Amino acid sequence: MLHHLDMSGMDLSKATDWLQVINTLPSLVQLHLAGCELSYLHMYVPSVNLTSLSVLDLSYNYFNSSVPQWIFSVTSLVSLDLTQCYFHGPIPSFRNLTSLELLHVSMNDFMNSSSMFQELSSSNLISLDIRYCGISSSVLDSLQNLTNLISLDLSENQLTKRIPKSLGNFCNFKEIDLSSNNIGNISLTYFLESFFECKSPTLESLSLYENQITGIIPHSIGNLSFLRTLHLRDNRISGPIPYSIGQLSSVAELDVSYNRLDGSLPDSLGQLSKLTHLDFSHNLLTGVVTEAHFIKLVSLVHLDGSANKLILRLQVANWIPPFQLGYLALRNWVLGPQFPLWLQLQKDLGGLYISNTSISSPMPESFVRSFPDLIYLNMSNNHIRGPLTFSSIPATLEFIDISSNGFWGSLHPFLCSSGVTSTPFLNLGNNHLSGDVPECWEKWPELGVLNLENNSLSGEIPRTLGSLPLRYLNMRGNKISGRLHSSLMNLIELDVLELGRNELTRSIPTWIGTKLTRLRILNLRSNRFDGNIPHELCHIRHIQILDLAHNNLSGNIPRCFNNFSILSGIESNSRDFAYSGTGSEFFIAGDSLVTNGREDTYSSIIPLVILIDLSSNNLTGYIPSELMSLMELKSLNLSRNQLSGSIPKKIGNMKELISLDLSVNWLSGELPMSLSKLNFLSSFNVSFNSLTGRIPTSTQLQSFVEAATHTIGEKKEEDGADWGLIISIVVGFVCGFWMIMGPLIMRRSWRIAYFGFLSKVRYMVYDAINKYCCHMFSC
Repeated sequence: MLHHLDMSGMDLSKATDWLQVINTLPSLVQLHLAGCELSYLHMYVPSVNLTSLSVLDLSYNYFNSSVPQWIFSVTSLVSLDLTQCYFHGPIPSFRNLTSLELLHVSMNDFMNSSSMFQELSSSNLISLDIRYCGISSSVLDSLQNLTNLISLDLSENQLTKRIPKSLGNFCNFKEIDLSSNNIGNISLTYFLESFFECKSPTLESLSLYENQITGIIPHSIGNLSFLRTLHLRDNRISGPIPYSIGQLSSVAELDVSYNRLDGSLPDSLGQLSKLTHLDFSHNLLTGVVTEAHFIKLVSLVHLDGSANKLILRLQVANWIPPFQLGYLALRNWVLGPQFPLWLQLQKDLGGLYISNTSISSPMPESFVRSFPDLIYLNMSNNHIRGPLTFSSIPATLEFIDISSNGFWGSLHPFLCSSGVTSTPFLNLGNNHLSGDVPECWEKWPELGVLNLENNSLSGEIPRTLGSLPLRYLNMRGNKISGRLHSSLMNLIELDVLELGRNELTRSIPTWIGTKLTRLRILNLRSNRFDGNIPHELCHIRHIQILDLAHNNLSGNIPRCFNNFSILSGIESNSRDFAYSGTGSEFFIAGDSLVTNGREDTYSSIIPLVILIDLSSNNLTGYIPSELMSLMELKSLNLSRNQLSGSIPKKIGNMKELISLDLSVNWLSGELPMSLSKLNFLSSFNVSFNSLTGRIPTSTQLQSFVEAATHTIGEKKEEDGADWGLIISIVVGFVCGFWMIMGPLIMRRSWRIAYFGFLSKVRYMVYDAINKYCCHMFSC
């Protein structure tokens, strides 16, 4: 006789008669059909012949219907799991399931009912999982007298206050999860009050992360001696971490990250010998950390203390940690200036994040080889000096960020001496690297993000780069020369191309527009490109930053720029610029742009920057009226060209403009009245043109005093001498000189009186000084 049937994970999507088959097994005790892609539920079958069934698991099947009645006819059920079945109400009564001890119904919406909870009250439930069911605190008040309950999951609901004491016997609880609710303005002490009243609390797991819980971590937290898991991440908890935290002798996971904890890190943490996961990152902790904080952490595999102001000051130079970590993140600590050699003893590291840790001494050549399983390496924003001589790179490494350091020398040893890697992310920007960019990119076939910005690299862009699946390529701020080779047209997945501030020449290739149609950022500023702006750029419909400033471009501005769908508002700008590997580490693309008359670097807010900059070229002709349809454009800079004609009358349609610079051109005519519609304009410059008339009436425009003084009148030469000022100074000097000296030269009596007066003044000063000195030295 069959008693146990488990077909979980099998594809039963075509088995429409599965219930009839199961119904022929009356002795069945356990039935597991989790994740079988079942869809047909036999809704109208009132009952089944499964009188011995105690365990029914239909979880992770997308039914998206009401709950069938036959489930509630199986009165022998002890365990019912309907997790993520997407059932909705109304449903038959739970009253007949008197033997039910385990009920898991997360991600269904039929539980958000007071009557449903009243039916469950006074039942024999031991474990209740009602995660992500839309439950509010008012509905939860109906759930009472569950005195046998030991496990409760209410996470990802809409709770605003702590669970009521009437729910059950808190002294019996072992697991409680209230994470990701909206519990606010409740102190942690008040929240835990019911557990502190127990003589011997049995709580083993408490998860309260992603709420708005306030207050301090009470000293009495140490009384929860059976606690194995404590998750308080992402709340508003403040004050110090109490020393009593070291009394949680059973705790294995402790997460207090993303709070407002301050003070020093208690060294009692070092007594938690069973601790495997410790995260106190993103707080306000200060002070010194020593070996005592880790002395008994023999089980620790995950340590994250990032984004605090802590100093690691070891008392023993050759410290050997008691743990073997798989993950270590100490961003913003002070680990330097010497390179922390104890890191090389962590042979199991998969993730190492020690950015901005004040390390300045050279990195040992064998350092990276010490971690055969390393996946993520971030040592950026330090002052690590020396040549980039990684002799080999672990084949597992997916994320390398050693930017903003002092690495110098050639890229060849690092890029070309290793075997083929699977690295999709490489950031070597802001160092002192020099020489050619080598032609060995075939060793990096998975590379999707490459940042070499702000080094001293020279030569041409390697042709083999065109064979990579790049989404982000940044080589700005180097000495790259030559033309853009046609092999780069194969980078059809490219989102960001930043080649500004180099020495690239010839014309902008047309294939940038016809092949790289996914581009969101195209920055070619401050190079030596010449020729016309190719009309093919208009095919880059998703562009949001187009920067071609400071080149030698000529000809007209293409009239087809109105094809830009994000700039014109046809398409929403919903994507960000965050690039990641398979883990949690990510990189946000940035760009150095000129807006509001100054150059700034944008990173986290760059999705909000929408810009066209064609300034400092030799562009001629009119400003195309088609530009006026770019209603989402926030910055437009056409200054320092040779544009003529009038400013288009419909410029007021560009209502999102924050910065507009049309200065130093040959524009004429009056300012359009529609300029008064630009309510967000904060930088406006039309100086050094031949514009006439009055500034349109607008609160925003009238505030631009500097622009107003240069708006009307003839165009002035850039950097030319101000002859009016010079003439005024000369005339003033000459007149003043002759008004005083002329009479003295012409009249002898005036001359004698003048010099006699000067002589008298000289003797008076001499006499005063003589008397003062005699008085001081007792003459």
